[in-house]
Amino acid sequence: MATIPVSRLEQVIDRFDQVEARMGATTDGDEIVQLSREHAELKPVADKAKELIDLKAQLKDAETMMNGADKDMAELATEEYYDIKERLPALEKEVQLLLIPKDIDDKANIVLEVRAGTGGDEAALFAGDLFRMYSRYAQLEGWKVDVVSVSEGDVGGYKEIIANIEGDGVFGKMKWESGVHRVQRVPETESGGRIHTSAATVAVLPAPENIEIDVRPEDIRIDTMRSSGAGGQHVNTTDSAVRITHLPTGIVTTSSEKSQHVNREKAMEQLKIRLYEREREEKDSARAEARKDQIGSGDRSQKVRTYNYPENRVSDHRINLTLHSLDKIITGDKLDEVISALIAEDQARKLAAMDEDA
Repeated sequence: MATIPVSRLEQVIDRFDQVEARMGATTDGDEIVQLSREHAELKPVADKAKELIDLKAQLKDAETMMNGADKDMAELATEEYYDIKERLPALEKEVQLLLIPKDIDDKANIVLEVRAGTGGDEAALFAGDLFRMYSRYAQLEGWKVDVVSVSEGDVGGYKEIIANIEGDGVFGKMKWESGVHRVQRVPETESGGRIHTSAATVAVLPAPENIEIDVRPEDIRIDTMRSSGAGGQHVNTTDSAVRITHLPTGIVTTSSEKSQHVNREKAMEQLKIRLYEREREEKDSARAEARKDQIGSGDRSQKVRTYNYPENRVSDHRINLTLHSLDKIITGDKLDEVISALIAEDQARKLAAMDEDA
């Protein structure tokens, strides 16, 4: 790993000082909000950058004293020198990780879509397992899950379920779940005990606050339909569910709660999120490269993970990770082990790219 030039560290510290000074000078509300966000993002980096500069200076001083005339001081300086040399790589790596360019949407909330793929009833049951896994994981992370739309499977599970998940850094963790998830197990309906392979697709869309997307009235068609809620219960005898079709792109969003007014708002919000993601993908060439690398791709056509029940095995194909703890992962209790491994691999790849550019 290449060392970070002091000039690069000083750039971060200078920018942090500028932001801090400007926060104390401006009275503009919008600017204060923007500066506060940048200040919060820069502070941990600036603090560690200062610590690293200080440690490098201590190393240089110790090296000078090692070669001094005073033997006792030289001996103490030698001990300090090697102590600092041992601590320096870990701090350097910590700062390197903090300097990795962040995805602008990592802190955003998300829309989570889980759909049954190939496999009929078993695929719908698996989609249900995945959604429960994510719901439990969200609970452990302290996030809020709000189901927006649901279509139940004939024998359980879901043909499709869409939910908003709100919390701190949701997209930064959940974006790794986009793709095709495959399950290998003996279905409950299979009397012969044969292992079947089924699949479900997961899509994770960032939902940042205050999305600035202009949707023209002439570009959408709004339809109402009979509403039914999660759990299969009929919730309204009137046509309260809303479906919005964006004519230029063909994007369709729905909401099926009790209030037609609320459904219009939620369906429109979902539409803006999908249009935002479409615009984001078109503009973000780095994300396009990530798709090719199969790390954080979000490409629903890719098989990202296999859940093998007979072997209690979960395999993430993007990073060749295999864990024999499917029973704990599918409940959501150990899903973070998979997500953390994906994040670590992505960080390592970005650090390598930074070293090549250095």
